[in-house]
Amino acid sequence: MQQILKYFPDLSEAQIDQFERLHGLYLDWNLKINVVSRKDIDELYIRHVLHSLAIAKVIQFKPDTRILDVGTGGGFPGIPLAILFPDCQFHLVDSINKKLKVVNAVAESLGLSNVKTSHKRAEEINGTYDFIVSRAVTAMPTFVSWVKRKVSKKSHHSIKNGILYLKGGDLTEELQDFPKATLYDLNVYFTEDFFETKKVVHLPLKFKG
Repeated sequence: MQQILKYFPDLSEAQIDQFERLHGLYLDWNLKINVVSRKDIDELYIRHVLHSLAIAKVIQFKPDTRILDVGTGGGFPGIPLAILFPDCQFHLVDSINKKLKVVNAVAESLGLSNVKTSHKRAEEINGTYDFIVSRAVTAMPTFVSWVKRKVSKKSHHSIKNGILYLKGGDLTEELQDFPKATLYDLNVYFTEDFFETKKVVHLPLKFKG
């Protein structure tokens, strides 16, 4: 938890309480349904929570922003971002229902009224969103094909509506067809070794009706 406060010192007491409770909730649920690897559960705050919050170093979502989290798994990056941005709406989707059972239970325990979930593939989701977030569920060309018609037309932020993708390693080849992509190195924001090669990729997407 200290790692969260180190980088996000302006949290409210309610947010601090919610973040503090995450470890116990995931530890308990992980004994029933494995959504976080055993190695990672001990480093939940760095490898999952802080990694999810890296998106908030790139953009501060304005109130009423609509965010779709594709392939959320155990609720990352959606749950930590929903705690940080309580005035935004988060739609967390995954094709594996048992993982969403954990997400729903965590959201309910924390009183996150700004989170809803759907047991669906990304392609089956209707509606549009300001931003689509994810943690490396597939290569970018495939991901774009899933979500290209789900981005809202009107942009309200300093960066254009589109994808915010958490990924690591050399992305040169994967992003060669996306010249408008911007990469943000997470080691600029966080000092832990885990973030040395991690990035947020912002890819603006035009509205397609």
